[in-house]
Amino acid sequence: MLREEFNVALKEAMKSRDEISVATVRLILAALKDRDIAARSKGNIEGVPDDEILVMLHSMIKQRHESIAMYEKGGRQELAQREADEIDVITRFLPAQLGEDETHAAVDAMIAEIDAHNLKDMGRIMGALKQRYAGRMDFAKANVMVRSALE
Repeated sequence: MLREEFNVALKEAMKSRDEISVATVRLILAALKDRDIAARSKGNIEGVPDDEILVMLHSMIKQRHESIAMYEKGGRQELAQREADEIDVITRFLPAQLGEDETHAAVDAMIAEIDAHNLKDMGRIMGALKQRYAGRMDFAKANVMVRSALE
C-alpha cells in the first residue's frame, strides 16, 4: 500500500514540478529498494512489509532532525530549511499519531492483556506495543507511561 503511495506521489510531484517532493520521494524509494535487496538476501522475496517501511520513514525523519541541528550550528540556514521541507514530505506518508490519551489507553490495555505486574514485564509490553502500533505511537512517551504504571 505504501509503495503505491510513493509512486503516485512521485508522479504528482513531477507533474507539478515540485523539486523537493520529487527528490525526497526518490530518496525514499532508493532507501526502500536497498531494504528490499537486503530482505531478498534473507529469503524475503516480496520485500519489506509496511511496518518496516514506517520504521524506515521515522529513521529518515530522525536523520533530518539531526542534520538540521548541525546545519543551524554551522550557520547554514538554507540547508536546514531544505531538511525541514524534506521532513514535511516524509511526514505525509506516515499514519496519524496517537494522541496522549489514546497512547495511555493503549498502554493500559496492553498491561492488562499481558497481565504485567512489575518492571520485569516492561520488555514484553514495549515489544507488543511496537508490533501493534508501529509508526503510530511515540514509544519514548509510551515507555515513560509503562514505567510509571508498573512502579
